[in-house]
Amino acid sequence: MKIGIDASRAQVKERTGTENYSQNLILALSKIDSKNSYRLYFRRSDKDFCDLPKNFEKKFIGLPRLWTQVGLAFEVLKNPPDLLFIPAHTLPIIRRPSLKTVVTVHDLGAEFLPGYHTFGGREYLLLSTRYAVKNATALIAVSQATKHDLIEKLGADHAKIFVVYEGVDHHFFKPQEPNEIEGVKAKYKISGDYFLFVGTIQPRKNLVRLIEAFAKLGERKNLNFVLAGKKGWLADEIYQAPKKFKVEEKVRFLDYVVLEDLPALYSGCLAFVLPSLVEGFGLPVLEAMACGAPVILSTASSLTEVGGSAALYMAPDNTKELVNHLTKVLDPNLREKLSVKSIDQAQKFSWEKCAEETLEVFERIHES
Repeated sequence: MKIGIDASRAQVKERTGTENYSQNLILALSKIDSKNSYRLYFRRSDKDFCDLPKNFEKKFIGLPRLWTQVGLAFEVLKNPPDLLFIPAHTLPIIRRPSLKTVVTVHDLGAEFLPGYHTFGGREYLLLSTRYAVKNATALIAVSQATKHDLIEKLGADHAKIFVVYEGVDHHFFKPQEPNEIEGVKAKYKISGDYFLFVGTIQPRKNLVRLIEAFAKLGERKNLNFVLAGKKGWLADEIYQAPKKFKVEEKVRFLDYVVLEDLPALYSGCLAFVLPSLVEGFGLPVLEAMACGAPVILSTASSLTEVGGSAALYMAPDNTKELVNHLTKVLDPNLREKLSVKSIDQAQKFSWEKCAEETLEVFERIHES
């Protein structure tokens, strides 16, 4: 079977959720599958992408605009694979009727929280996701919660949805030595103890509530909150929140943090906190747990699937509950217990397992 993959997101230098998913899944497939052949479609020169086995071919489609709907569409019309895999939402409209397609849907944030997206971004996400849900041969949902939302919100056919959890690289994300932690803290000028958030700075992450809850802890010497991530849509209120709640000296926005520094940041925090309103999966949760960080999560969407019994949970609209959990993890004995649970829970997920289950979907659709 010749499998075509939209690899455009895997090339992004400052990768976040869907980009990390794309790259890690491609690399894992290259390690487990020598039987099938692959054609990776890139948006720009593939020189910065790692070497792959001989059964992986790289195809550069140099089109600055309308890359998916014109560039990729024309390429798969001209030279079709047996199956086309799109790792995130957007399916070419013009394609051969015989071409089998598999599309990964990560979440339906634009459906549930339309006011938290720009108008153009929201309409693009809504239209592209709805089209893919209706027209793809099969869908991969990254959690049971996302599968449920696809069925209930968009009327998707449950028979063509396959749940495949994302993974984590246990060789890279693991507890770090104290000197590594202190080195990264010094690099980013972090002093004292800190809670940590990693992800795009955007309203759906519920960060204003998070900063408010941190402020309610009161004056505690050398206690800080670190938020690592790129600025997203409609984020101004979040950046203004530390001043509003009078903790501007204790809240640090680091912007995007390079991948190499994340394990130490996770390993050194008091707890990783993700109180999202909507979450398709939550890759940073897995990364943090693999590094032994205690995790505090909301009960929204997929997070209970990822955190399992290892996390402390709060309702996404319950500030008091969040304050209580932040207070609890100041206890070193509780942190130690939660750290062990985090590492055990993270062991249930891997990119190799994700690749194996994804490949099973490809083979099932190809043979059907």
